[in-house]
Amino acid sequence: MSKQPASKRPRPMRKPVSRTPAWVTPVAVVAAIALVVGGFLLIRWYTTPQALAPLKPDAAQLVVNSLTALPAAELDAIGQGSANNLLKPVSGTALTGPSGKPLVFYFGAEYCPYCAAERWAIIVALSRFGTFSGLKTTSSSSSDIYPNTPTFTFHGSTFTSQYIDFQAVETTDRNQNALETPTGSQQALVNQYDTGGSIPFVDFGNRYVFAGATYLPDVLAGMSWQAVADALAQPDSTQAKAVLGSANLVTAAVCRLTGDQPSSVCTSSSIQAIEKKLG
Repeated sequence: MSKQPASKRPRPMRKPVSRTPAWVTPVAVVAAIALVVGGFLLIRWYTTPQALAPLKPDAAQLVVNSLTALPAAELDAIGQGSANNLLKPVSGTALTGPSGKPLVFYFGAEYCPYCAAERWAIIVALSRFGTFSGLKTTSSSSSDIYPNTPTFTFHGSTFTSQYIDFQAVETTDRNQNALETPTGSQQALVNQYDTGGSIPFVDFGNRYVFAGATYLPDVLAGMSWQAVADALAQPDSTQAKAVLGSANLVTAAVCRLTGDQPSSVCTSSSIQAIEKKLG
């Protein structure tokens, strides 16, 4: 007995339609993206160092005092440390300040994290040649790379020395509001030697210049000003090797300007070794 041929299933007349409403998929994608972005922002909020309120003048001065009291033996032992030598010799006309002494010129901004890092080294180094007054604490921008890096600002400060003059321009505050404007001659230095537009820019009497930070600001992340100062007193700390190594580079450049004066600073073995590298 033969079997009846199986009946053929009718061919559908149109493409099967999903039971899921058309709007669900794009909404799900948007929701997924929102969750990822939200998670990223939440992680960033928890991991971004929070800006600290600036110290009162007396407390800020105590931190400065601890920086200027660092033992010469510690600085000598660290040498260049972990700092990168960015100093380049230049051959411009000798640059002098208002008093006729060799001029160290700094150009930066308060929002800049690299400026924030380098100011620690500049303060330590120049304090070996003179005295700062009126230094105030601040931190770099909350929205830039290496946010809220603790630092000082040169805005409103003064520096006195029998060896060098120092001029500083902080163009904007940490929120990028206008703060100071360079003079025509200062801007000319920036235009001539800082063609890449990087800050901080430092000119040592038109004999050496550098642009950028000699170490990464992340070594200061999440620290208070006093915590940084305490770390600098520990020769084996990451902060000491970076900041004091950079300070020794700055010191060596200044010693070249002053004819190795004062000798108590400039004739140390580490400074002499760095001077030879500067050329």
